[in-house]
Formats: sequence, C-alpha cells, structure tokens
Amino acid sequence: MNGQYILVIAVIIVMGWFAFGVIFNLRRGNQLLKWMQPGLTRIGQRTTFRWLGTSVAELGILQAKNPFRQLNTLVVMAPRDVFWMAALAVVQGRRDTLIFRAALSTPPPVELELADPKSWTGRTALQQASQRNWERRDYQGLQLMAPRGTLDLAAGALDRLAASLEKLSPRYVRVSLRRSTPNLELHLPFPNHAITDAVDYFEALREVARAVSTRG
Repeated sequence: MNGQYILVIAVIIVMGWFAFGVIFNLRRGNQLLKWMQPGLTRIGQRTTFRWLGTSVAELGILQAKNPFRQLNTLVVMAPRDVFWMAALAVVQGRRDTLIFRAALSTPPPVELELADPKSWTGRTALQQASQRNWERRDYQGLQLMAPRGTLDLAAGALDRLAASLEKLSPRYVRVSLRRSTPNLELHLPFPNHAITDAVDYFEALREVARAVSTRG
C-alpha cells in the first residue's frame, strides 16, 4: 500500500468524521432549541438567536419577566467534529451542557460557587474562586466555595434552593450566585425533552430565580 493511497484513506476518514460530528451536533442542538421555544415565552416574548460555530448556540432575552431582567442561554455541545478535540473533551469531562446566565430583579444576598470539580466548567469556576481566596467545603458530592466567613450562609442558601433545583435537574454541574451580573448562573445536563414539558421546565427556572433572591 503506497503513501498516496494511505493519505486518501486518511482524508476520507477525517472528512467523514467531521461531517458526522457537524450534522450530529446541529441536529441535536436544533431538537433542543425547538423544544425550548414554548418554555422561553414564560421568561420573555422576544428572543435573539445565533449559532457560535457548530457546537454552541446562544439565545438572549434582553427584556425578561420578573424575577429576571435578562436571561442568556447557551446550548453547549461536546466538540464532535474533530477527532482529537472529541477525545480531549472526554478526558476533560466535557459533556453537552445547558448554561443559563441571568440578571435578576433582586440580586442574591450571598455569593457562592457550587461545582463538580470533574467537569470542565466546574474546574474553571473553582480555580477562579480559589484565586479570590474563597473558603471551600464538600456539599452533597460537589465543592462549595464562598467568601471567607460566609460558608454557612452559602450552604443555607443552597438548602433553600434544593427543592427548586430538583425540579430542573436531579444533577447539576455548576450553581453560581453573584451580587454583580450575572447574578445567577446554572450549568445543567441537557433535559430529556422527550419526557419533559418545556413550559414546566422554564417555570422551574423562574422558581429557582425567585428563591435565589429570597433572604433567609
């Protein structure tokens, strides 16, 4: 087998992998986006949309209903179009993730980071909190970090959020509360849109936002 023949086969494999990855992500993303449409109207009537490459879609609601002021949603999929990036994503724990970044009508009374240190977004968030000299403790299998002297307050805030978060997802990658915007950031696995009602899902998101702003 000569080198030219091997090169042709390699090009076919690479191009085939690329095409499969692009088509898979676009179809998966479009299915989720279509499912989200009736639920997003519970947050705001006007949504902007754009694709950021083949693995990330962004939706923005600039005039959102209370308890939100704005909501930015990212549909982030694992990079499947380039083999080495797909392999690296598996090693880094990068999975398909739905990210909500919200500006709230009332900022939360406490700041915190709760994240899965095995996830790619969780590791980054925890590293940034460490650079700010935040304290940490284990919380339900995840890492909780908060400004010094406020860990108990942060844990109490999460306890009050638990029931509302459970309605969104039994598992979450990251929960971030800030007094500055975004006041609320959630990183969640993709919902199972085959069995989940979009309106109920986004009502649960509104419930989380309301609970975040409540002082205990």
